[in-house]
Amino acid sequence: MLVDSHCHLNYAKLVERQGEVLAAARAAGVTTMLNISTREREWADIVATAAREPDVWASIGIHPHEADEHPDVDTAKLVAAAQHPRVVGIGETGLDYYYDHSDRAQQQRSFRAHIAASRETGLPTIIHTRDAEEDTYAILAEEMGTGAFPALIHCFTASRDFADKALSLGLSISISGIVTFKNAKDLQETARTIPADSLLIETDSPFLAPVPHRGKPCEPAFVADTARFLADLRGESIEQLMETTSANFFNLFTKARA
Repeated sequence: MLVDSHCHLNYAKLVERQGEVLAAARAAGVTTMLNISTREREWADIVATAAREPDVWASIGIHPHEADEHPDVDTAKLVAAAQHPRVVGIGETGLDYYYDHSDRAQQQRSFRAHIAASRETGLPTIIHTRDAEEDTYAILAEEMGTGAFPALIHCFTASRDFADKALSLGLSISISGIVTFKNAKDLQETARTIPADSLLIETDSPFLAPVPHRGKPCEPAFVADTARFLADLRGESIEQLMETTSANFFNLFTKARA
């Protein structure tokens, strides 16, 4: 059993052949996929996909790139949208200072609104962070002090120090196909040491196809390649890693388990 904890099934390069993509994932042993939203206009389609496909779940959120375009998406709106039975997560949200597509203060306001929605609903916050470790951790630590909430860092590429800080707050860490890249030595060292009960895997498809699929649109079936690489990296059997990461997904995304 494999879980792709973060994919974008309604993005270009996947949505046009969604049935084929889902069939390939199932043939590869992927039994659960979390379809992630990044803009409000996507929510209806993403939820509809999850409502139609029993092995697909949905998230509700605004990517930090889109924060400037969604000043009206507050905690109340997120909480209301998250009431749908197929919505199991809040996000993706967070901070991206690499591209700075949105004002940093607005990114931070949006991030905090998502965290508040997570705290209110009990659904995990799905966090994107790039070149923003200091502010991401500061906000997480402050908000945890206000009241605990479940969360994970998706597509982890940050430093080992940030991993340790996130883990100290009780967050989970999700590893994508980037870990298979030849130049990802630092990430590989971090991935080797993440505690087994805090580890998830994902594709972030259609982006970041793992070896041996580099150059192709990524899809959920490829999470199997990342799982094999990660199991070897950690000195675990593929069966053990699949069982652990799948259990971790349902322990975090409890609404999907229920």
